[in-house]
Amino acid sequence: MQVSVESGEGLERKLTIQVPAETVDKEVENRLNSMRSRVKIDGFRPGKVPLKVVKQQYGAAVIQEVVGEVMQNSLRDAVIQESLNPAGNPSIEPKSVEPGKPLEYIATFEVYPEIELIDCSKLEVKRATAEVTDADVDTMIDTLLKQRTTYETVDRASKEGDQMTINFDGSIDGEQFEGGQADSVPIVIGSNSMIPGFEEKLAGKSADEAFTFDVNFPDDYHAENLKGKKATFATKVITVAEPKIPAVDEEFAKSFGVEDGSVEQLRSDIRGNMERELRNKLQDALKKEVMDKLLEASDVLIPKALVNQEAENLQKQMMESGNLQAGMSLPKELFEGEAKRRVGLGLVIGEVVKKAGIKPEADKVTAKIDDIAQTYEDPAEVVNHYNSNPQLKQGIEALVMEEMVVDWIIDQAKVLDTTTSFHDLMNPEVQAPA
Repeated sequence: MQVSVESGEGLERKLTIQVPAETVDKEVENRLNSMRSRVKIDGFRPGKVPLKVVKQQYGAAVIQEVVGEVMQNSLRDAVIQESLNPAGNPSIEPKSVEPGKPLEYIATFEVYPEIELIDCSKLEVKRATAEVTDADVDTMIDTLLKQRTTYETVDRASKEGDQMTINFDGSIDGEQFEGGQADSVPIVIGSNSMIPGFEEKLAGKSADEAFTFDVNFPDDYHAENLKGKKATFATKVITVAEPKIPAVDEEFAKSFGVEDGSVEQLRSDIRGNMERELRNKLQDALKKEVMDKLLEASDVLIPKALVNQEAENLQKQMMESGNLQAGMSLPKELFEGEAKRRVGLGLVIGEVVKKAGIKPEADKVTAKIDDIAQTYEDPAEVVNHYNSNPQLKQGIEALVMEEMVVDWIIDQAKVLDTTTSFHDLMNPEVQAPA
């Protein structure tokens, strides 16, 4: 077998492989001979079919089969011979496939890049710190109270916090618009569930009262035909109901699984859940910061074939997630940016794992599974589920490996600690601009 290697753009390699004619011809001959005892052809007794006849009937198919196998095996041998590490499936282009002549073809593929790990002591990483305070627990309890709030019909004018049930009919310049009409809609005044200005117009109104008001759609409204437009809403109030907020008492505590109804135990349970959530959030934020800095500092050529495969995987996951409307499709190109980031990180992380000799430690895998299990009603059942499912457990091991990589880099990098609050960390979208 003769092999020549040509380097293309970036990570592309082009192998021209020539296999001696006798290698293919001999295998074709052997297979045709072995078929003589099995094939049934009219006019010949079983096992007595002449080789010439077998070749006429099956020769083309056998040649195609043998050529495919010889290409596969010779390409594997050539890759090993030339010490190449292919990334993705090769493209095969036959040059010469004729009986009695050497088999020659070209295999084009990308190879994995050689990665030189950066000096991690030169990385600057920001690490957020936060804690759960009593005020945070109070805020969480207030949120739970609002979720358990019921409404009781009252015979008075509405005010902030009341739930009104209304009919409305919206129009612009005297013409109704799509989505502008509804009946028996419950709206809590002050919930900001409607466009700005709408809920304020409902305050001070009573049941059976009909009125009309104008309000402007925001300039950044999602519907292009309504942006910035002034709309008129003909409205009728059906009911006005005031909120009935439950007390933080024994009954309330029991409704959250505290058997003895202890409010202090409820607060302790809530704090524990919040601290677990905060710990995971801080860990995720630190991991993203480390990975972003690591990838940014690493000059890595990324195989296009791997990016394409990952983009296809992400596209498939999105299509199967159930988060898209029926019949909706997303082009693969939308996922290429994230795919490139994931592939790049995978290559760099792999090099860190190799250099640092990192392996998933059993106690850390167990601790991670236990931590996940605590968020479920029956933790023991969840732990057993993970331990009895190798694929799920491998996912946890990979997660632990990533965390160990982060720890290894943090031990060497320049870490800048920044203090934040539980609220700001968990609700970044509502922070006031600086």
